[in-house]
Formats: sequence, C-alpha cells, structure tokens
Amino acid sequence: MPVIDVQHDLDKLTLTLVADFAAPVERIWQVYADPRQLEKVWGPPTYPATVVDHDLRPGGRVNYFMTGPEGDKHAGYWIVTAVDEPTSFAFEDGFADLDFTPNRQLPVSQNVYTFTAHDGGTRATYVGAYESAEQLQQVLDMGVVEGASLAINQIDALIAA
Repeated sequence: MPVIDVQHDLDKLTLTLVADFAAPVERIWQVYADPRQLEKVWGPPTYPATVVDHDLRPGGRVNYFMTGPEGDKHAGYWIVTAVDEPTSFAFEDGFADLDFTPNRQLPVSQNVYTFTAHDGGTRATYVGAYESAEQLQQVLDMGVVEGASLAINQIDALIAA
C-alpha cells in the first residue's frame, strides 16, 4: 500500500498523507496532469471520479463528480493556485452542487501536493489545510482519511499498467 503515514492536527488545522510509489516523479505528476488518469485515482474504488474540466495551471479549475454505488453523484472542484511541474501543485478543493457551483456549507481546504525523488521512486506528500478545527473534524467524520487512502492506493495499479 502506497500510503505510509496519515496525520491530522486539529491545532494546525491540517491533514497530511504521505505515500511512496515505485515510479519517477514525472510519472506520478502525470497521474494528476492527465484528466483520464486522474479519474482512475481521485475517488475511492466505490466512488469513481469523472473529470469534466481540467486546467492544471495557476488560476485554472478542475471540475469533477464522483458516482456512488447507488448512482448518486457528488461534485467537487479545484481552483489551482500554484504549479511547479513536475514537483508540486497547490489548489483549493471544495464540494459543489452538480452544476459545479461551490457549496460553501461544506468545508473547503487549501492543498499542496508535493512529489520528491525517494529511494528510487517518489514520495508524495498531500497536505490539506482547513479554516477551523470544526471543518477539519467534519471531513474526518465524513471519512476523508479512509476515502483518500483508498484513492491514493489505486495509483500503484495505474502506474504498473
């Protein structure tokens, strides 16, 4: 399993996942840079993602929805704030209505994904920061750790193909 560490810090308002992959940094970058590859790993296996819009440039937007086992759809978006290809990107991640209008009733996180060479492969560090401990606790209660871990753990099969 690629995810090797998960930490949440209610004082610092952060959730951090660390994963190791047996592939170069550039290959892991492509997972996020290519919307068709991103679809294979963004949602957990029972909630696959469909990426509708994908602009991985500062100021760009990524719109997606996940479809649950009962056919239920859950939309979200990224607003890309920084890109340093192939080593990192930053984005606001939020929940949305099915027309991709941000749903401000649910938490929004500021994320930084970093990819570094490590032991002949890549170490990915995923950090999400929230505005309040309540928001972080809300996503923890919604199962974000389990869902994100299941999603990230799908990357191994994708890069092996």
